[in-house]
Amino acid sequence: MIDRKIKIQIDPEVCDGCGQCVLVCPSETISIKNKKAQVTGNESIMCGHCIAACPKEAIRLKESEFDKINFDTFVYENKWMKHGEFNTSDLVRLMLSRRSCRNYKNKNIDKNILEDLIKIGTTAPSGSNCQDWTFTIIPTKKDVVRLAEKIGLFFRKLNKLSENTFLRKGMALMGKKKLEFYYENYYESVKESIERYETEKIDRLFHGANAVIMVGGSKKSSCPSEDALLATQNILLGAHAMGLGTCLIGFAVNAIANDVTLKSDLGVQKDEKIYSVIALGYPSERYKKLIVRKKIIPKYITF
Repeated sequence: MIDRKIKIQIDPEVCDGCGQCVLVCPSETISIKNKKAQVTGNESIMCGHCIAACPKEAIRLKESEFDKINFDTFVYENKWMKHGEFNTSDLVRLMLSRRSCRNYKNKNIDKNILEDLIKIGTTAPSGSNCQDWTFTIIPTKKDVVRLAEKIGLFFRKLNKLSENTFLRKGMALMGKKKLEFYYENYYESVKESIERYETEKIDRLFHGANAVIMVGGSKKSSCPSEDALLATQNILLGAHAMGLGTCLIGFAVNAIANDVTLKSDLGVQKDEKIYSVIALGYPSERYKKLIVRKKIIPKYITF
């Protein structure tokens, strides 16, 4: 159940009754009475809008302050950026410059950088402000290699299972077409990747990455997959800005979702699901130009 308890306090001596907190509150928790802001609602999503909007700093949390995020590897100006203030062209350039990286230097990533990236992830929006993300760090290349080997075991079993034609066709006839789809689209490439790792020690899953961040969410949240993927995008962009390359590893997400042993090894809880697995490292690849995405034609609907 989502916590809706009201945890804000308003100092009547400081409040000037301007009403900015009432204007921005999405849950109608606050109203103006006797020219002062007062908590009059029955619940709150704890978004912090009122604290951010109050010009007198008259509102605070009972349990902790919405002060600032303390990053270890950089300092930022703790001041709200008004709409339209940031340079749009710089933002688009950052988004277009971030590419999936599959070539990494053999260089460890400092623990503080990895933890700062998670803090960047938590700046993402979440459904009803649940903030029910989970973040798991695989901190070294040695750990990443071990994880790759565990995931490889899962796909060895899956490949062997999908080689059974009668099983594939039988399941398809019963409407269960996932195994047939896997065999048609991924069996050969997975088989080749496993063989290359066994013979040449070439890692085609994590591509020699030096660390991994897994982003999950609570199944009890209103929209856990969306929340986790929004946090993931923040991490991807933040990593590029901090000099790191990244690559989303969908095969790892699939393996974790379907392998009980993997879940146990990674400490995945019963009410938790992993929605993204991010490979990270210092890139050994460079690019000369930006490549745009395929053209999309949006739909317009009017009523």
